[in-house]
Amino acid sequence: MIRIGLDIGGTGIQTGIVDDSGHILERSAVVTRTDLPFSEQIAQMADCCLKMLEHGGYSLLDVASIGAGVPGVADPKTGEVIFCTNLGWHHVPFREEFRKHIDKPVFIDNDATVAGLAESVAGVSAGTSSSVFITLGTGVGSGIILNGRIWSGAHGVGSELGHAILELDGEPCSCGNRGCLERYCSATAIIRMAREQVVRHPESSIMTACKGDIQAINAKMVFDAAREGDPLGVKIFRRYVFCLAQALASVCNVLDPEVIVLGGGVSKAGSFLLDALRVEVPKYILYKDLPSSRIELARLGPDAGIIGAAMLS
Repeated sequence: MIRIGLDIGGTGIQTGIVDDSGHILERSAVVTRTDLPFSEQIAQMADCCLKMLEHGGYSLLDVASIGAGVPGVADPKTGEVIFCTNLGWHHVPFREEFRKHIDKPVFIDNDATVAGLAESVAGVSAGTSSSVFITLGTGVGSGIILNGRIWSGAHGVGSELGHAILELDGEPCSCGNRGCLERYCSATAIIRMAREQVVRHPESSIMTACKGDIQAINAKMVFDAAREGDPLGVKIFRRYVFCLAQALASVCNVLDPEVIVLGGGVSKAGSFLLDALRVEVPKYILYKDLPSSRIELARLGPDAGIIGAAMLS
């Protein structure tokens, strides 16, 4: 049997046919049409799936289930998307609507949670029973796997690590709170720190990289500067590692997973970031004379959304 996975994003929807081992056998994509009513958006997704099956030489009889990862909050029990800002969805019956087009079991969950499931099935944390996936991008998302199963809490929002409070009365967050972890551990946080400080340090190689336009600064420029030994780049990098290490140590102290997996754009810094975290995190772990969670980089990249969605059950 095969499964279909949908990775639903604000600009595009990636679909794939996945086998039981997590290998993508066929893939397709469609542009996200936020200008369409919800029912027409779902019809478009279902049509994309049907055409993909046809192209791959499969029939609906071969399909065991369909799963979708959404950038928002979904109720896995009811199949309802509570809210998904990027698509303009608010309390929409995703499962019910999708099954009007393809009458197969349909599962749905948060996109970061889905990516965490993918890594635990076919990625760097495969073979473990507990792992925490953290995506470091524009924001910070996470997925928790306990005893081989997704843990999303009693109300479906139990893995919002990005909105744990890291600093009381800290930086304002788009969620309405202050001091949320993603305000210090995301790519956006790196960019904010660089923009604030580069004006006072115009000699920094970051200013050279952005050609004097501080609005053009990105996280890679900052990390590249740090690698080269630029004093401001090093300062921002160390501050970032300090904040992220606090978050990872908290995960270790509270959940004690076998593996913490880092994904998202910031993780592309690779061993430069990973090595620094492996030195810093142990400083804040409670039981220093016991083994602690391994920290690894995600392996599946953009395929994680499709694979994890397909593996939902």
